Amino acid sequence: MATDAEIRAKFWQALKKDMTMFLGLAEREDGHARPMTAQLEEDGFDGDDYRGPLWFFTATDNHLYRAVQQVELAGQPARAMAHFASKGHDVWATVHGSLSTSRDRATIDRLWNRFVAAWYEGKDDPKIALIRLDPEDAEIWIDTSSLVAGIKMLVGIDPKKDYQDKVAEVRL
Repeated sequence: MATDAEIRAKFWQALKKDMTMFLGLAEREDGHARPMTAQLEEDGFDGDDYRGPLWFFTATDNHLYRAVQQVELAGQPARAMAHFASKGHDVWATVHGSLSTSRDRATIDRLWNRFVAAWYEGKDDPKIALIRLDPEDAEIWIDTSSLVAGIKMLVGIDPKKDYQDKVAEVRL
């Protein structure tokens, strides 16, 4: 039986490997989300657990970046909803937290990598910006095998029992 901590650790390891999330404002745009690449800081990891913000490189003219700035300027919290599915479709998550914007040069330098570089004219690109997600909680699902579930259904066994210990609502 998997513990919440084990499920949380599987999520962080899967996100560290796959990195793509759908990110949006929870209370605006009808929850519309966009695929963005999460940057996790190595020093945010404590073993298999992660304690730090998720960063997303973007441009100052990006719609989500501007929408988050509008919420910030209004003095309201920018509530985030992010969705994740691992490439192997064995880990899924919905993450809630808060969003903020940044153009902090030290953070850009620290997170810069060759994959990010492909999208910009370099670190000095005047449009380069960051969206910061401070995760608070999540619902995470761990899949065992849909093939096994299908076989169990054929022989009259309820496969839902297999998932009872593979879902966790966790604080991040």
